[in-house]
Amino acid sequence: MVTAIPATLWGGLSPGALVLVDTAPWIYLLEDHPQFAPLFLGLFEAAERGQVQLALTTITLAEVLTGPLKHKQTALAKRYENALNKYQVLPLSATIVSLAAQLRIQYRLKLPDAVQLASALDLGAAALVTHDRDFSKVKGLPVLQGGE
Repeated sequence: MVTAIPATLWGGLSPGALVLVDTAPWIYLLEDHPQFAPLFLGLFEAAERGQVQLALTTITLAEVLTGPLKHKQTALAKRYENALNKYQVLPLSATIVSLAAQLRIQYRLKLPDAVQLASALDLGAAALVTHDRDFSKVKGLPVLQGGE
């Protein structure tokens, strides 16, 4: 029996969409946060089924690893790193950094948020997935937050 793929997936994404996922949703998933992980679970399930593609930045990778490393949990940090490296990890480039500086000014974003947005735009992502309200003024790229 063949299961049909719905016309839209989590957050209204189209099948095959490439999305950049900000730091918080990854942390919620990896730590199985009781309140916030369920908000993003459908996205990660769609990725596991191959219905969407997920990407993250090296900034996200560093932010995710900081928690376990801060608590001297190097094995946990390595497991997180291995889990995230299964997805497309975008390094910072001069193009992304330059665009981030412009977006930081335009939208009054913190630098890490501007880097996330610039990376999503440079990637040609269908959306940026976040749990951060600082992106509320962004135009030109759908910004999806948990539960939308």
